[in-house]
Amino acid sequence: MSTSDQALQPAARAAGWLRSLRGPAAFAYLLLAPAVLTLAVVVLYPVMTAVDISFRRVEIYSPSTARGPLTLANYVRLFEAPAFWQATRVSIAYVIISISFALLIGFGTALLLNHRFRGRTLARTLAVLPWAVPPVVAVNVWWWILDPSYGLLNWILLQLGVIAQPVNWITQTGPALASVSLVTIWKGYPFFTVMLLAGLQAIPQDLYDAVAVDGAGRVGTFRHITLPALRGVLSLATLLSVLWVFREFTIIWVLTGGGPIRATETLAIMTYREAFANFRMGFAAAIGMVTLVISIVASIFFIRQAGKEFY
Repeated sequence: MSTSDQALQPAARAAGWLRSLRGPAAFAYLLLAPAVLTLAVVVLYPVMTAVDISFRRVEIYSPSTARGPLTLANYVRLFEAPAFWQATRVSIAYVIISISFALLIGFGTALLLNHRFRGRTLARTLAVLPWAVPPVVAVNVWWWILDPSYGLLNWILLQLGVIAQPVNWITQTGPALASVSLVTIWKGYPFFTVMLLAGLQAIPQDLYDAVAVDGAGRVGTFRHITLPALRGVLSLATLLSVLWVFREFTIIWVLTGGGPIRATETLAIMTYREAFANFRMGFAAAIGMVTLVISIVASIFFIRQAGKEFY
């Protein structure tokens, strides 16, 4: 086969595909076209723009701004910056703490709400109420609870004798991270509750009856029936929560602003600060690209976990 014939093969295949778009197939692609175009405009274009400016020295970006040459300076500077590694450590700790406790609380709440008892409908409504509260409103309420002078949390702990003096929950490095994690847990556990409760209600009762006849106890039933049946839902809920918490901005910014001394500055906070406070758009875009790569890796991990069998 000649070189010219090989060059014409892709064009011939494309022409054949276009000729096959008739009837139902053409109608299906026509229905998908608006969604694909919207996705390209809303998602693909901003991502490609961020990738482009991450390799350029850009201070304030606009489509009409003259772009400099391509360079790796932003990434070199990023990986050499101690603040980046500090923000990465804070982000990982923040995600692990928040997701772990939110998952445990949400799982326990879902198991309780799956049983029949008087007032279950009201209990379900109250359990998911934190999820419905706007983040800014929730953070301001928690800011009052955590206030070192007249906050409710310090008052309760003082009354119980747990602490000898008020704790500065927002202005001390250790308590600050614990505080933003606490608010995130309170805001995020209802999502696990809703997802896992839906998964529990989808498990056939016949499976529980069968293992009861075989003499399996509660631990065995939970291990061999409940957990395998919830594996897909659990992986999906964890993945979505990890992505949400990893890019969480409102709770941290309103409560601590990333302080004190960068103790609560995650990659999301660092990206905002570099882009809109320090006006280093190219550097901020590089941080965003690293964040995107970490999110993609986490997504692949949890999607693979969802497809595995659990024993």
